Amino acid sequence: MKVLVTGATGFIGGNLARLLIRQGYNVRALVRPGSDALTINDTNVEQTPGDILDRESVARAVNGCEAVFHCAAAYTFWSHDPALVHRTNVEGTRTVLDAALREGVSRVVYTSTVSTVGYSASGHANEESPVDVGHLVGHYKKSKYKAERVALDMASSGLPVVIVNPTAPVGPWDVKPTPTGRILVDFLCGRIPAYVATGLNVVDVEDVATGHILAMEKGVPGRRYLLGNRNMTLKELFTMLQTLTGLPAPRLRLPYWLALGAACIDQVVEGNLLGREPRIPLEGLRIAKSPMYVDCGKAVRELGQPQNPLEGALEKAVRWFRDHGYAPAGVA
Repeated sequence: MKVLVTGATGFIGGNLARLLIRQGYNVRALVRPGSDALTINDTNVEQTPGDILDRESVARAVNGCEAVFHCAAAYTFWSHDPALVHRTNVEGTRTVLDAALREGVSRVVYTSTVSTVGYSASGHANEESPVDVGHLVGHYKKSKYKAERVALDMASSGLPVVIVNPTAPVGPWDVKPTPTGRILVDFLCGRIPAYVATGLNVVDVEDVATGHILAMEKGVPGRRYLLGNRNMTLKELFTMLQTLTGLPAPRLRLPYWLALGAACIDQVVEGNLLGREPRIPLEGLRIAKSPMYVDCGKAVRELGQPQNPLEGALEKAVRWFRDHGYAPAGVA
């Protein structure tokens, strides 16, 4: 079976492409010219040049494929060009799904995000939790919400698209790295003196890749599936990393207002004056104001989404970051 993966040079897409190859699929990847294809260079993935904002190259990439995994996105909490984040995440999604519809592919899996799921102060949210659009913080969350609406609308029009919503994946091949991966790198480099009282749902990226394939095989078109594992506080994550690496976890808990003030200063100096990504992205901190705890039971029940221990995923992530020069060598 021939499948197309967009975003195969990124974290989730790269792990997905590698897993598809191991499972015997014929994999094609849409790769922007000049992109670092480290995630797939040592595989048999067919690399086709193109861009999700270019209809002709997308049409060529989709042609002949039976399924499409649309993983490509601008996953960032800071950008020189917020309008590009919107175009990539919304219009890029529309371009890929339109091409899939025209080519009559048998199944599409669209990679959304946990950020499009509503949250409840009374308990863990799930795929059915209502979203208050007015509370969507930042360009990334707003654009991914709009992109998900595009996918849902096209499902209503007959496109066999299943939506998956990964939480915070960790593991190897996080080349950028992602915001979650950056937390791990900063910890390994001793750049986290304090933490804020927040929480997140963490999952092995290889389980997320498996979840994508299961969604293709078993998912119901038009439905969403949260691909996650364990809800944990940020402090618990650092404690787990301390156990794995022997490095000290930060002990100082920073009040949110103080962290917000530091992020605002960082935004002005690093983002506005120097034109580079702030060390403390203001958008990311605003998102972290409330714990992002979710119930991922639907994907476990309906798809068979695996729930492998996070210790193994973190250990693989630490080893990969160290082996590839993101952090000093260590014993983990």
